[in-house]
Amino acid sequence: MTDDQTTGETFAEPPGEDEHLAATRKAVIAAALSHVPFDGWSDRTLARAVEDAGVDPGLARLAFPRGGVDLALAFHRARDTQLAADLASADLLGLRFRDRVAYAIMHRLELVRDEREAVRRGAALFALPTHAADGARAIWHTADTIWTALGDESRDFAWYSKRATLSAVWSAALLYWLGDESPDSQATREFVGRRIDNVMQFEQLKGRIRDNPLAAALLKGPQAVLDRVRAPGNTPPSDLPGSWRRRI
Repeated sequence: MTDDQTTGETFAEPPGEDEHLAATRKAVIAAALSHVPFDGWSDRTLARAVEDAGVDPGLARLAFPRGGVDLALAFHRARDTQLAADLASADLLGLRFRDRVAYAIMHRLELVRDEREAVRRGAALFALPTHAADGARAIWHTADTIWTALGDESRDFAWYSKRATLSAVWSAALLYWLGDESPDSQATREFVGRRIDNVMQFEQLKGRIRDNPLAAALLKGPQAVLDRVRAPGNTPPSDLPGSWRRRI
């Protein structure tokens, strides 16, 4: 992959956000990357980035209300946004679906190829108990970005299971990549292929279980419960990845 990337130039802003706030966030993310290797995704990094970017401190406080952790999340989502744009323009029709997923994962890593230390510092931050939930949401967001970009139209429990499975693959691939020194991340590419193969084998096993009359009968009750689960709408609760449809 040779797609060019301009550091900090893409970020998915919340609908209706003030353009000055959006510009502030973009500028601060770009300025922060030179400080993160030394000070991590910290309030100190944020303060220096605000000064370097020459943005209004008041707007910066609005853009990153929780300080360094919000700065790290903004960086992560900016790269997810770039991934979505790149996948939208990529010609993937000739690839098997498993290969499209592998391509998306590897391209997401390619986008931060020159920002490995920033990613490493982010992984360390989100490993802390106080920020573990933020890290889980960030991983989920990447998985959702990939599935959405690849045209997933599921609206039932599969919406969750697909993203949960891909979240596991993505997080494992990211950690593996952080320690990979092979040329062109070839070892990571092979690792991703093996993880996706494992997922495909599990899906095949689920298919055989569904086709077994006895197993289908045993699973009828649990399946009825899962059938009530629906993917989130346009405005899902902020602390949940989806919603529950009540049967009246």
